[in-house]
Amino acid sequence: MQESTYSPKPVESHLPSDAPNILIVLIDDAGPALPTSLGGEVSTPTFDRLRDEGVGYNRFHTTAMCSPTRAALLTGRNHHRVGNGQIAELANDWDGYSGHIPKSTATVAEVLRNYGYSTAAWGKWHNTPAEETTAAGPFDRWPTGYGFEYFYGFLAGEASQYEPNLVRNTTVVLPPKTPEQGYHLSEDIADDAIDWLRAHKALAPEKPFLMYWASGAIHGPHHVTKDWADKYKGKFDDGWDAYRERVHERAKSAGWIPTDAELTPRHPDMAAWDDIPEDEKPFQRRLMEVAAGFAEHVDVQVGRVIDEVERLGYGENTIVLYLWGDNGSSGEGQNGTISELLAQNGIPSNVSDHIAALEELGGLDAIGTPATDNQYHAGWAWAGSTPYQGMKLLASHLGGTRNPLIVKWPARLQPDATPRTQFHHVIDVVPTIYDILGISEPDVVNGIPQEPLDGVSFAYSLADAEAEGRRHTQYFEIMGSRSIYSDGWMASAIGPRLPWVQGLPAGIRTWTPDEDQWELYDLEHDWSQAHDVASEHPEKLAQLKELFAMEAAKNKVLPVGGGLWVVALHPEQRIAPPYTEWSFTGDTFRIPEFCAPALGNKPNVVRLGVTLPERANGVLYKLGGSGGGLTCFLDDGVLTYEYNLFLIQRTTIATESPLAPGESVIEVVTDYVERRPGGPLKVVLRADGVEVASGVVPVSAPLLFSANDCLDIGRAYGGPVSRRYADRMPFPFDGLIDDVHIAYL
Repeated sequence: MQESTYSPKPVESHLPSDAPNILIVLIDDAGPALPTSLGGEVSTPTFDRLRDEGVGYNRFHTTAMCSPTRAALLTGRNHHRVGNGQIAELANDWDGYSGHIPKSTATVAEVLRNYGYSTAAWGKWHNTPAEETTAAGPFDRWPTGYGFEYFYGFLAGEASQYEPNLVRNTTVVLPPKTPEQGYHLSEDIADDAIDWLRAHKALAPEKPFLMYWASGAIHGPHHVTKDWADKYKGKFDDGWDAYRERVHERAKSAGWIPTDAELTPRHPDMAAWDDIPEDEKPFQRRLMEVAAGFAEHVDVQVGRVIDEVERLGYGENTIVLYLWGDNGSSGEGQNGTISELLAQNGIPSNVSDHIAALEELGGLDAIGTPATDNQYHAGWAWAGSTPYQGMKLLASHLGGTRNPLIVKWPARLQPDATPRTQFHHVIDVVPTIYDILGISEPDVVNGIPQEPLDGVSFAYSLADAEAEGRRHTQYFEIMGSRSIYSDGWMASAIGPRLPWVQGLPAGIRTWTPDEDQWELYDLEHDWSQAHDVASEHPEKLAQLKELFAMEAAKNKVLPVGGGLWVVALHPEQRIAPPYTEWSFTGDTFRIPEFCAPALGNKPNVVRLGVTLPERANGVLYKLGGSGGGLTCFLDDGVLTYEYNLFLIQRTTIATESPLAPGESVIEVVTDYVERRPGGPLKVVLRADGVEVASGVVPVSAPLLFSANDCLDIGRAYGGPVSRRYADRMPFPFDGLIDDVHIAYL
């Protein structure tokens, strides 16, 4: 082992002349058991190279969910304390779940910008309240309002990698290319970061920079071109149970986990690979092949950015923090899906439904393309979190919260293959940066008094792999799943739901955290939480439960499980605009679904004043994207309405003959047949007050169609809701839309 040259500097009121540049890389929903250098079978050349050139942390922890981790990472505070106990789209009125990061908890970008850093961010943001994501703002909680002088990416929790709804700074922009022209989001944000670096080098070469590059990969949907996925053909044929066994042994051989770490068993409610019918296994294998190709592809894009940092001469004095996963790998694909928002909507489905729908889209080769919003079976997520029990959305168990971190800083840090085993959390990144820079935690930022940081610097461990850890306590909580760490012990309560189980959990409306069963683990002797010792140490368990209660009260966690309010109990209370009617022009486009009229699950009427040419063509409006949505369009004069229930069920209602040319008023009236979440809908089409078609949508989407797609009028940007016009996108209406009026009934 080589001795590190890093040593902390005394606190200064200004930056030293050799202040390092900082590049934070965050990969989304990536399991710790994927990279080859950690024992996995996914080629991650950049991650592996950085592990050889820096130091790695194998006991680094996140929050078990996306936007909570990002809020904690950027502010240095616990996620509930900055209003992110739930993702921004599912926020509610409790302080810890509001989706609003207080200005009294400034981000690292705000602080470093005031110290003279150039600051820029790319990719997935996911920390702006969903109701504030339209082109009208307000913009003070967009990235540029939180200290980043430049931003290019998407504001939502996920996006199609081929057809994202993008913003540059505070302006909505379209992708520079189409999927047919070779567009991919990971490549785009890498290209843009490289362009920014070159401009920085030309115009402000001596100014230090903070870059935050947060990919949309490998969050669902798993989108990557066939050539990347085909690299992994056959690699996963023997299933997730066998993968776990192989990777577990390799991780020990690689020195990433202790040789006595045990492989935890599969949960009894999760399918074994041998339980999968033979005719479904090709589908399950291909889902994982695509995910693996997606992971390698994004890692290569990270490499392109780092290569440019080095080519421009910044490499020596740039700190790279590469965090492989903002939470554990995601089981939200449940039994394997071609439209992963089925899970968020609580709609059960059969794998046979997905395979049947897939055949109409091109078979297995359609997985990973713009035609699907696919995500792998939760068994693959479990395998990606080897050797742990948990995964994303399980704050109770490692695997949901434990992710690898690699730190590289050639100017001050010698490569060291010894993994750092000190227990640290994502809230520790910001104080570590301040420690390295020698600046004190600010009391006031932009005139606003600041709340203290929750994080503890881990800079001491960069220099000494054997140093005693300085984080003694850390709580975790996501939607009732929770745990508490204290000096080598962890107490865990799974909570009311398992992320891989379809639909809403039985008894969710009467669940109380007071009745949950707690487990206890001695992590100093049980690396992977393989042995529950609660019965052997009841006093320790009682102590930790009391400690969790105190931490929960201090950090605005209460009520425990508060994040379940919208997603499980009251989907009708999801964030929505405060209006009951709207007037739009015919060229309105890119209104994020959370800010648009809820046309798919509220009684409503859409009234369009139009001028129709002979046998008119084009989209009148669409809400959602290819993975799910609704649309009304004209095809050779035939007025057509389609409700795309996440690809597995499509309802089409159309007139028998073309509409006559000339001025007309078209109405689409939607009402419940049964007024309940997910209930069937009656849809009536009218032209000039006369009913011209009607039908019933058997199942509706109770929550939403899309996390990032939009309402468009007069054309269809983003993903095509209907396959009938997929090859004619954006399929602009060739007549005139004079006005659009939408009202709830």
